[in-house]
Amino acid sequence: MRVHPVRLVLAWVLVWGTVAWGQGAAPGAGLGDCEGNTRFLVGAGLGDITGPAAEVGMMGYGQLSQQTAGLHQRLRSRAFVIVSPCNGRRVAIVSADLGMMFQAVKTQVVERLRARFGAVYSNDNVLLGATHTHSGPGGFSHHTLYNLTTFGFVPQNFEAIVSGIVTSIARAHSRLGEGTLRLEAGELLGASLNRSPEAYRLNPSSERARYPHDVDTRMTLLRMTRAQGGDVGLINWFAVHATSMGNDNRLISGDNKGLASYWFEKAHDKGDTFVAAFAQANAGDVTPNILGGTHGGGADDFEDTELSARKQHDFAARLWARATTPLVGGVDSRHTFVKMDAVDVAPEYTDGTPRRTCPAAIGLSMLAGAEDGPGYGVEGASCAVIHDLWSQFTCALITTPCQGEKPIVLEMGTMLPHPWSPDVLPLQLVTVGPLALVAVPFEVTTMAGRRLRRTVLERLGPRGITEVVVVGLANDYAGYVATREEYARQAYEGASTHFGPWTLAALQQGFDALAVGLGEGHPVPPGPPPTDLRYIQASLRPGVVYDDKLLWVEFGDVVTDAKASYARGDTVRVTFWGGHPKNDLRLEGTYLRVQRKGSIGAWVDVADDGDWETRFRWERESCVPTLGCSHVTVEWHIPRDAAPGTYRVLHEGEWKSGWDARVRPYYGASRVFTVK
Repeated sequence: MRVHPVRLVLAWVLVWGTVAWGQGAAPGAGLGDCEGNTRFLVGAGLGDITGPAAEVGMMGYGQLSQQTAGLHQRLRSRAFVIVSPCNGRRVAIVSADLGMMFQAVKTQVVERLRARFGAVYSNDNVLLGATHTHSGPGGFSHHTLYNLTTFGFVPQNFEAIVSGIVTSIARAHSRLGEGTLRLEAGELLGASLNRSPEAYRLNPSSERARYPHDVDTRMTLLRMTRAQGGDVGLINWFAVHATSMGNDNRLISGDNKGLASYWFEKAHDKGDTFVAAFAQANAGDVTPNILGGTHGGGADDFEDTELSARKQHDFAARLWARATTPLVGGVDSRHTFVKMDAVDVAPEYTDGTPRRTCPAAIGLSMLAGAEDGPGYGVEGASCAVIHDLWSQFTCALITTPCQGEKPIVLEMGTMLPHPWSPDVLPLQLVTVGPLALVAVPFEVTTMAGRRLRRTVLERLGPRGITEVVVVGLANDYAGYVATREEYARQAYEGASTHFGPWTLAALQQGFDALAVGLGEGHPVPPGPPPTDLRYIQASLRPGVVYDDKLLWVEFGDVVTDAKASYARGDTVRVTFWGGHPKNDLRLEGTYLRVQRKGSIGAWVDVADDGDWETRFRWERESCVPTLGCSHVTVEWHIPRDAAPGTYRVLHEGEWKSGWDARVRPYYGASRVFTVK
């Protein structure tokens, strides 16, 4: 095949980028400079970000007792790189199966990308979002508040997350090829409920009348297809908490969004080259537990997760099928840091009076938790309510004029030597054709998200933006954002709005400025850099000292074996003498395998610890005279469509010697059994 030299050079430039393309150091003429363009370079990649599956506090519910004790599904980072040759700009969009995203992670991801690719990727054009699963290990923030339930920083988990996200972006980058984008959106009904309807109803009736529901039902989907016709993947945004798994669950899980992604990727069966991200939007007051109750009205966590995932998956499949019109336009982005505890907000964004945000603090109702994961006390503990119950009480004793109705239980922003939660936060605005992504480091309530979208749409609508999505928990995390009216009630979301009643107004002002800069093609001020706290992290949790077993057994030996035969729908359970999962996270690998004997006698993998039908459970086993023994139980819930045949269950792990501290691999296998 004859290759034209000019075209070869151009293709190399398009794929690998240049310094100017990477950082957008010289913004172009705004959104209009790619008019009529339908040609993009697209790539997608997966990365394993599964942290320690034993003895690490989980991130989300804030329960000290919720420590990891196994693995249901591996956590993934799903990355997409999109380049628009018409203006030479690119963006890397990531949706990660994490409870939150933190600036500490973003900083190191960008540093490692810069070390690998030069200035192609930066804070400006890398968007890291979290799905908000509450069933992943924590300890990956550099701020005290978010490491309390993990007894400090967990370097092993942090490294797994950073390296996995970098891997996913690097894979997406390496797979860049010419393709098209297609945008589709629709209303997904019956998949979510507002968990704070009383607070929502405090919003103006005229504003509520614009919307038929008290939750955002819109799912927005971006489909990516190769020029030759092969599918790259999709990313969709839908507002619903990833809290189908309750606060008593101790197995690592991507929850409903992780499962929906897994199903979509498995249906396309292209290894790790097809990527389907079910990303988070403005889900601050939105629960997936539509059957009522804490975890769905009596159904167990796994049934709740399947119900929510199925609704999201099936609707995304319909949008996928309808997404046929190529997206027109280009890619652009703007990013700035804002000191959120000291924003002077102009009257046009408030109630007509200049306002100011506050040092970060949480209110009494935050301790009560939300309906998805109740804590202590009840919601709605505002200063007015407390005064009604106890007339001698004056809220001035436990609040500040800036925080208004909030009875403060902890003021993180005034802690020394560093605030316990972030005070400098990133705001980022990304456009892909007519789609604008408003990346916020908060959990934004339904109405707060609507106001943010309206602010951006009013500014960029005249320049061709037709669809605006709030990307929640992006790039960093600092609690919730409720509207001023919702804040007054001090439900869980209002009590968790760190920077006071005018936080939303400050965000509207900040994103309006980003929209002006992006729309007109000029840069925006970078803002004050966040404090780098990486060198002062500490952990109170020891690592694995050693693993032990009874003298007459070996690591990997079977404690409780499989039965001789099973029917479809049954559950296989095999328990092994094991080592501690912290010895090796087995990233990009597995702790277990289910194998079927093939027609020529070779064993073939049919499931591992990334699959929905398997569960890996770890527990400490006391064995005289030591306490260092572990039992590992592998479960396989046999699918209804499993092929009849001969099977076995394997467990693979590592154990740590108490004599030389070396970590050694071990292997165990169940008896052979049949599935009828």
